[in-house]
Amino acid sequence: MRTKSIIITVAAALAANACGESALNKKSPNYVQVDNYYKTVDEISRAVTGAYAILQSTNLCGREWFFLHDLRSDDMSTGGGQLEAPRNALLTGAQNSTNAVMTGVYQTLFRLVHRCNAVINNAPNATGDEALKKRVVAEARFLRAWAYYQLGGFWGGVPIYTGIEIVFDDAQPLARATAADTWNFVYTELAAIQGDLPVEYTDADLGRATRGAALTVLAKAYMFNNDYAKAKPLLEAVRDLGYKLTDNYFDNFTEEKEFNDESIFELTYTSSGNYNWDADGNATTVNESWIRSQEYSAVGWRNLIPSQSLVEEFEDNDPRLHDNFYFLGDTYGDPGKPLTLTDDKVQGNTIMYKGTAQKVSWKKYSVMYKLDPGGFWDKIGINYRMYRYADVVLMLAECENEIGSAPAAIDYLNQIRNRPSVSMPEYPTVAYPCNSKAEITRAIIHERRVELAGEEKRNFDILRWRKAGKFTTDPISYYKDFQGLLPIPQDELNNNPNITQANQNPGY
Repeated sequence: MRTKSIIITVAAALAANACGESALNKKSPNYVQVDNYYKTVDEISRAVTGAYAILQSTNLCGREWFFLHDLRSDDMSTGGGQLEAPRNALLTGAQNSTNAVMTGVYQTLFRLVHRCNAVINNAPNATGDEALKKRVVAEARFLRAWAYYQLGGFWGGVPIYTGIEIVFDDAQPLARATAADTWNFVYTELAAIQGDLPVEYTDADLGRATRGAALTVLAKAYMFNNDYAKAKPLLEAVRDLGYKLTDNYFDNFTEEKEFNDESIFELTYTSSGNYNWDADGNATTVNESWIRSQEYSAVGWRNLIPSQSLVEEFEDNDPRLHDNFYFLGDTYGDPGKPLTLTDDKVQGNTIMYKGTAQKVSWKKYSVMYKLDPGGFWDKIGINYRMYRYADVVLMLAECENEIGSAPAAIDYLNQIRNRPSVSMPEYPTVAYPCNSKAEITRAIIHERRVELAGEEKRNFDILRWRKAGKFTTDPISYYKDFQGLLPIPQDELNNNPNITQANQNPGY
C-alpha cells in the first residue's frame, strides 16, 4: 500500500470563500479574509486543499452524496424502519423541494464551486512557483467541473458561478443556466486543463486530480448525454495512460491496496481519528474518516441493503457476489480469528434470494473484512475509489458497441470477466448472447451493474440509458417522466430572486 496522501489534512482557515450559493450568502468573521490571503502559491495550494476537504465532507462524499446517488438507483432497498424519512422519500420517489439530503448536497456542491473560484480568481496575483500555480489552478477547475457534472446530472440547468463576488454581502445570485450551457461549461473546463494536470503524483500528493481523472470525468459527462463519439477518444486516452485491472477485484475496496494500478481518482480517508460530522469538512486536525461502513454494514446501522433485483443480477458462480455482499453464515473480522455472521448480529429487513428470505448486507467498503465493528465504528479509513479503470473499460465497450466494432466491445467486456479473481465465462454466453447491438447492450448493462454495484454509478447510468431508450421496462418501479431531475431546493427559491417557482423543474 502506498502512504496516505497529506491531502486529508484540512484547516478551516483555508476556506476563506467557503460560503456557498445564494442560500448561504454570509461571511464568517472567523475565516481568513480575502484581502489577507492568496498572496503566494503556497496559500493558493492550501486553499485548494480546502476544496478537496469539502469534497470529502459529510454533505458530499463522506455521506450525503453517496446516499443521494444510491437512493435514486435500483441497487438499494431500505434496511428497515430506522431509515430516516428524507432518505426514504428519495428511495420511493416521494421527494419534494425541502428534502434535507438533496438540499445538503446541492448547497455543498456550490460551496465547493466557490472554494474553487477563490483559488482560480486569486491565483494570477499570487507569487511563487509558476508551474505549481498552473497545476493547482487546474486542480481547482477539475473540482469545479466535477461539481457541475453532478449538478447537471441531478438538477439539469443551474447557475454557473465563475467569480468570487458571490461571497460578499452585496452579491447578486444568478439565474439558472440552461442544461445545455451547464454541460458545455463542464466540457470546456475539463478539456482546457488536460495538459496542466500530471499523469501521476508522488506519495505526498496522492489523491489530487490527475490527467486520467479529468479525462474520465469529461468522458462520463459526454456519456451522460449519449455522445459516444466525443467520449470514445477520451476513454482511449485514459486507457493509454497505463492503468490496469487489479488481479483481485476486492483489492479495490480495502485500506491495504489503496492507489493501486486500477485507481484513477480516489478520496483519501484515515482511521486515525473519528468521523467528522462537519458538513463542509472543516476539521482543524487530521480527523478525516468517513461513515460509509457504519451506514451500510451488516454489523452497523444497515440503513441501506442491496436490492433483490441487484442480488439476482449476479450469475451463478460469479465470485463478485460474495465480494459485494455478506450473507448470514459468512465469516468476518480478523482473518486470523474469524467470526460468523449470525441473525442476532444483523438488524433490519430481509430480501428474497433464490426463494429464501435472506439478510443480505453490503460488504464493499465495510471494515468487516478485517475487524469486528461491534455496533458503532466510525474510524473508517478505506479510501473511496470514485473512478477506477474497470468503469473506463466498460464505457469503452459501450462506445464500441454504439459507434465502433461489436468484436471490440465484446473484447472489452471479457477483459473485466477475465480478471483472475473473477474468471467468468467469456461473452457470448447462453444467458447473454451477443448477436446484435441490442444483445451486446444488454450484456453491457448487466456487466456494469455487477462490476460497479454500490459504487454510485447506477443512478447516472439509468438516467442516460433511459434517455437513449435502452430499457423496455424501466428499472425504477415508481418512475414518472418528471422524476429524472430533482427539484430545485426550496432554500434556493426562497433566497435567490432570479430563481422562483416559475423556474422550478417540471412536476415539483
